[in-house]
Amino acid sequence: MPRTFRPLDRRVVYVALLSVALGAAVAGIAWCLTALIGLVTHLAFYGRISTDFVSPAGHHLGAWVIVVPVIGGLIVGAMARWGSRAIRGHGIPEAMEQVLLNESKIPPRITWLKPVSSAIAIGTGGPFGAEGPIIATGGALGSLIGQLLHVTADERKTLLAAGAAAGMAAIFSAPVSAVLLSIELLLFERRARSLIPVGLAAATGATLRMLFEGTGPVFPMPDVAAPTLAAMLMYLLMGLLLGVVSVGITRLVYAIEDGFEKLPIHWMWWPALGGLAVGVVGYFAPRTLGVGYDNISAVISGQLGLAAMASLCVMKLISWSLALGSGTSGGTLAPLFTIGGALGGVLGLALSHAAPGLHVDPRVAALVCMAAMFAGSSRAFLTSVVFAMETTLQAHALLPLLAACVAAYLVSGLLMHNTIMTEKIARRGVRVPAEYTADFLEQVLVRDACSRNVVSLRDSLSIADARAWLRSGGDASRHQGFPVINDQGQAIGVVTRRQLTDEAVDPSARLVTLITRAPLVVREDHSLREAADHMVEADVGRLIVLGKSEPHAMVGFITRGDLLKAHSRRLREARDAHRHFRFR
Repeated sequence: MPRTFRPLDRRVVYVALLSVALGAAVAGIAWCLTALIGLVTHLAFYGRISTDFVSPAGHHLGAWVIVVPVIGGLIVGAMARWGSRAIRGHGIPEAMEQVLLNESKIPPRITWLKPVSSAIAIGTGGPFGAEGPIIATGGALGSLIGQLLHVTADERKTLLAAGAAAGMAAIFSAPVSAVLLSIELLLFERRARSLIPVGLAAATGATLRMLFEGTGPVFPMPDVAAPTLAAMLMYLLMGLLLGVVSVGITRLVYAIEDGFEKLPIHWMWWPALGGLAVGVVGYFAPRTLGVGYDNISAVISGQLGLAAMASLCVMKLISWSLALGSGTSGGTLAPLFTIGGALGGVLGLALSHAAPGLHVDPRVAALVCMAAMFAGSSRAFLTSVVFAMETTLQAHALLPLLAACVAAYLVSGLLMHNTIMTEKIARRGVRVPAEYTADFLEQVLVRDACSRNVVSLRDSLSIADARAWLRSGGDASRHQGFPVINDQGQAIGVVTRRQLTDEAVDPSARLVTLITRAPLVVREDHSLREAADHMVEADVGRLIVLGKSEPHAMVGFITRGDLLKAHSRRLREARDAHRHFRFR
């Protein structure tokens, strides 16, 4: 009898407790990472020892600032070559690849190589956020715990996602969006046995972050008013525009990566070239250096003018895309928010001056474009909406955020097959799930798909007579397997056409001699998913169906073919358009 599906069991409690401990550990790592970034920044740009989080923009190095990111790139390149090549990039595609192809087994050395390399890259001016590296590090730690303990591959995936969620929550105090990010980019599912541990890990990370940093919003901005209808329309149009821009930026990043691939030098030196671009851009636009969380706050608070935001948008894009394309270690979330927010601020200011009657708030425009940029680039739509809400605590921004992110998501899906997160691994032949739908086989019961007209054979029948019957060519004899019943009408096993036609079998023997094991059965009230799992575990292609009220009475037969036929309804519902409404 197949195992009955249970959404929760005691293993979930075990994994949940592990996730709470993991969330606390990752929160500590997040604090250490930000302190390390601060230390490297102080040493590289100010020549002093301190772990305070500081922007490199206030340096007094002059033209020497160009050299600092180059040195950082050389160190990261060396760490990637002799440590692990997996530290290159922002880490999420690599984590996705391990989830999809390698049972969520991330090499243990990534747990320390990724944060250290990222701290060096960011601390020496790299235009990245700390969230990408800590998400990758948290995921690596969760995977490491899952490799040390006796857990299933699914549970290891949950621990990986829990570590990643805890890292994001610990950096941004955004636990709900951290859970959503794990669902949309790592878990590829929404099951209770996964959500509970991931949610607890995110809550733990956010709680410890609030104990250390307080309960205020990560990106504070003045309270905004509820949008008017005209303003909502403008925010929707901005979302459409940002969808196009996000597609262009994604293609730009991978075009730059392709350009580096053509260089006649070893990839170890590429981060130094990217660092050179960062230094040159940083010399002319100091705000582009480092994580730039203060830039995001300034943009959505309305503290920057039109020219400053336009410059920040363009220069940050140039610096970040060249650095990321070079293969150095860094993240994508904060840079995309900065670029999108600055572009939105420009559009909002322009509209507020050109058409004041539309009541477009430049601060809200910056916020919705910030989120729409990430929604279009990654298609983590729900993550983008909730993240902007959690990090600013602006309730009136929810509707504009929803409209803009939906619009960006739509445009991105129409114009681009892969995303900034999946393009890299898609090029390696990895197929990434794009939709998370309910298991159709779980929705259909065996009684609705099994064959009721069962062709069965008596156990007393001789093999010779069975062979003669097969040769008769009747419709009933064309099946590949036949239940064998006794005198009481109870199924005692199944014989296959191959067994009956085997020349090595004595034709005078009875069918009962071919029965080598008890019949594999399924009840008619089981789901097709349970039946399919039972077939896979038993390595058979057919099951006897027993009645619910009479547990020993055979009422049908179900085969692999019946499981495939059940999908015809799913395809019909998805593809066939009909009009059913009728006037009476």
